[in-house]
Amino acid sequence: MARSLEWRQIEMLFLAMGAQLVEGRGSRVRFMLGEAMGTFHRPHPTKDAKPYQIRDARTFLRNAGFDPEKGMREWEQ
Repeated sequence: MARSLEWRQIEMLFLAMGAQLVEGRGSRVRFMLGEAMGTFHRPHPTKDAKPYQIRDARTFLRNAGFDPEKGMREWEQ
């Protein structure tokens, strides 16, 4: 796993996969991907995602039917 990952890279991944972005109040942001919904808080004042945010992003992807351990091939089928 990368030592640092900017939160915007996670957002860009979600959007590239077809997720819908719903802005909330303050730093809150929600993504809808298929039947899965993930609610996150953008990190501030830094731009790097915290370890728990990366873990939650992985969980969101699994809930949407994508297993980060297996890659895109299985998700696209």
